[in-house]
Amino acid sequence: MKKSICIVGLGYIGLPTAVMFANHGHQVHGVDVNESVVTKISNKELHIEENGLQEFLNEAIDSGMLTVSTSPKKADVFILAVPSPIKEDKTANLEYIRAAAKSVAPFVEKGNLVILESTVPPKTVQDIVIPELVPTGLEIGTDILVSHSPERVIPGKVFEELVTNDRIIGGVNEESARATSDLYRSFVKGQLHETDDTTAELVKVMENTYRDVNIAFANELAQIAETINVDIWEAIRLANFHPRVNIHQPGPGVGGHCIAVDPWFLVELNPDMAKLIHLSRKTNDGMPAYTAQLTADLLAAENVQAPKVAVLGLAFKGNIDDMRESPSLDVVEQMKAKGLNVFAYDPHIKTNNIAEQTQSLDEALKDASAIVILTSHDSFKQLDPATAVGLMKDKLLIDAKNCIERTKWEDAGFRTHVLGNSKN
Repeated sequence: MKKSICIVGLGYIGLPTAVMFANHGHQVHGVDVNESVVTKISNKELHIEENGLQEFLNEAIDSGMLTVSTSPKKADVFILAVPSPIKEDKTANLEYIRAAAKSVAPFVEKGNLVILESTVPPKTVQDIVIPELVPTGLEIGTDILVSHSPERVIPGKVFEELVTNDRIIGGVNEESARATSDLYRSFVKGQLHETDDTTAELVKVMENTYRDVNIAFANELAQIAETINVDIWEAIRLANFHPRVNIHQPGPGVGGHCIAVDPWFLVELNPDMAKLIHLSRKTNDGMPAYTAQLTADLLAAENVQAPKVAVLGLAFKGNIDDMRESPSLDVVEQMKAKGLNVFAYDPHIKTNNIAEQTQSLDEALKDASAIVILTSHDSFKQLDPATAVGLMKDKLLIDAKNCIERTKWEDAGFRTHVLGNSKN
């Protein structure tokens, strides 16, 4: 049965979810508090980068199945897809969740379904969402169905994974979970696993925490490998041939709205018990300083005076424009603290978000003593050393993502160093 759906939050998850429902026959009304975002979407303009989004948005708007505004309206289903960041003290900021739930409450009627999609600490549905729905006077679980169904997608492959990935459906009761499953079956081809809301909240946080701990292990191995003349990337590749081993990859830190954030939800929940999780977070948060120090040490070894560093990559992963929690920003700050003159360039980020950012690759490279690659964009993998040779003052390339072809750069006269690989 086709539903009318009101989706609050039109960011990296909310907008793709909105167009998917709209293009599968549901009447969708998207809501965002940012007027410029609403204006852009109304004009079929994108404020985020995602493969296929432009085409899907065009279809949804042109068909009349997607409308957008800054205010909610009555619907059969309300989906909350707003941010759930952490504060400076690493505790969860749930005010966006609270505000979103409060904004839809006046429009909720008997028989409606309210779904929280945002990744949140366990008990958020019970402690934040439901209290904001209580003033409706409707009974939770009977008059209003409530559930948590967290997204499980990766930027760059959102539409593929929205369809094919299994999905966790956590209802406050069986009826809520069943109604939520029926809704998502309109486009999800993966399995739908029903459970309760708090378990679903924990599952999503566990998934990202597992990856964070694994990356921290890889980052520790990378630092050890630097001291014993081993290529950690080769060592990890070989270790992963073991049928029960899957070591992740090291790098200059961990970014994004999930892996760099969600483990802190568990630390906040029980800091005395979450010791491994906390240590892993500190390890990964320490990688920007490690990367900046590595750069400074390599430049000092070459006796480079007043070095300029061309930082390539500000997005937290390759081929996207998402800078949320990006370790590149910390690397830049750490480099500046060490007296390095930094120019940062990212072809996917079209507006300057930090003072050190430039929209010109040539400007970043001009008179630079070193290139430091922090994001594995395809354009960086394909970069011709000849482009840099004529512009740079010195020829040092540091690859924190193991994404360049070293021999090509070395043949062009560059000294190269890959994070976690001190072999020459």
